[in-house]
Amino acid sequence: MSQENIEKLRQGSLVEPAWQLLGIKLVELDDGYAKVSLTLKPEFTNFVGSVHGGIIVTLADSAFGYAVNALHYPTVAAQFNTHFLNPAYPDSELTAECRVVKAGKRAIMAEISVEDATGKLIARATGTGIPL
Repeated sequence: MSQENIEKLRQGSLVEPAWQLLGIKLVELDDGYAKVSLTLKPEFTNFVGSVHGGIIVTLADSAFGYAVNALHYPTVAAQFNTHFLNPAYPDSELTAECRVVKAGKRAIMAEISVEDATGKLIARATGTGIPL
């Protein structure tokens, strides 16, 4: 994908409504790679006091979406699988990093890791995108 299209994705990240609501930020973007971050708010907790899994998946999915679309725009998710490995708590920062593993004409497969600021692995995910 051209640098011009990557720049369009960067600009789009600044006005994406879900990202604005949650506070997700694009940290890095290149062909087949994206890194995003989120400072966790108290409003993101579940009934046991840790951050709701849906917030963690949203962050991972955000990295996935930008990484695959940096290779082929537009690409939509067909499958997303997440393993939660450690809890996350409010007032910490999470970073999700996605790398495309295989990019074909019909499918793009990627791996995503979500870590806290200390480097603790919070979640691992895989996703498959379908280029349109």
